[in-house]
Amino acid sequence: MNGHKIINDPVFGFIKIRHGLLYDIVSHPLFQRLNRINQLGLASVVYPGARHTRFQHSIGALHLMSEAVKSLQEKGVYIFDSEEEAVQAAILMHDIGHGPFSHVLEDTLIHGITHEDISLLMMEQINRDMKGRLNLAINIFKDLYPNKIFHQLISSQLDMDRLDYLRRDSFFTGVTEGNIGSARIIKMLNVSGDRLVVEEKGIYSIENFLTTRRLMYWQVYLHKTAVGYEKILIGALRRARHLTRTGHQVFASPALAYFLQDDRTQFDSHTLQMYAELDDSDIWSAMKAWKHADDRILSTLATDMLDRHLFRVEVTEERPADDYIAQIAQGISRQMGISEEEAREYMICLTEIGKDMYNPDDDSIGILYKDGTVKDIAEASEILNVQLLSKKIRKYYLCYQRV
Repeated sequence: MNGHKIINDPVFGFIKIRHGLLYDIVSHPLFQRLNRINQLGLASVVYPGARHTRFQHSIGALHLMSEAVKSLQEKGVYIFDSEEEAVQAAILMHDIGHGPFSHVLEDTLIHGITHEDISLLMMEQINRDMKGRLNLAINIFKDLYPNKIFHQLISSQLDMDRLDYLRRDSFFTGVTEGNIGSARIIKMLNVSGDRLVVEEKGIYSIENFLTTRRLMYWQVYLHKTAVGYEKILIGALRRARHLTRTGHQVFASPALAYFLQDDRTQFDSHTLQMYAELDDSDIWSAMKAWKHADDRILSTLATDMLDRHLFRVEVTEERPADDYIAQIAQGISRQMGISEEEAREYMICLTEIGKDMYNPDDDSIGILYKDGTVKDIAEASEILNVQLLSKKIRKYYLCYQRV
């Protein structure tokens, strides 16, 4: 069946979704669930506009993938229709395994399995529901397909996932410096050997893309207020888990209760089903009930979440001294009437956060010259001083309950 559905996207305008495989994926319940999961987790505590969903991001990435395929075909790169459809299906589902506030859950209630692993389990589930129509898409996603450029379009320095989220997150947060020229980068894509590269004319767009990414990390993704707010959520979930496992009654939706009772490390089909039931609303409705809990720690953290009582966050280059942290723990323990151990366990968090501006193993982007030679962006660029950029940036975030 031909024809397509149109979605009006605030970032890219009209996006077409072809009837057939792509439309069937978008209609699948596991994909529709992404409508109930915020793309930026808790960043809206700093940027109130950042309320866009993983669903919107996935559709945007699909749009960029269609543009990239078109651009490569114009350069004479031969792409079969089946490959085009499969790479579009794969980018559509690349984030399908994210849970609510994804990185929070990954380290708190689920262990030993990443959202990428869960994405694959969900793709395999959709593939069974679709009688094997996703075999090629899954092979490309797992990097088992002989032609490597398709996997690079989904997961590499120049993948469509990054191009969409940087552009979209900058749009919705209002951090306008983050606005990358995704259309120009896509027009400059080419293939050399079995590698996706950028033509020499696109070098400035790539420099801008790399610096923008760094800016978005420190200004949005690792913003100290958002990091502190996330720690409140982690503390609340860990406290609820502790109470549940020591025989206390803690309100939770069936899906959330399932993950509070046990650490899930083995994902069988039942666990996957329960995980698929989880979205942002499970967490928020739990917070509203926990605000009235008898447990002082749980009710304080839930109130913090709901009423935006933010943790104090101190960012330092050096690790804070142990006696300084002990002093904070004593203060919280006195004020709240809880033990110092409990204060340290739930009300204080010290994390070390590092982000490389440029990591040669990870950020290497090939620049293609007219004579066919390819140089790494680090060598090709006049402004990207690699020594400077490769410097590891390490920051300590000490987050704690204000009393």
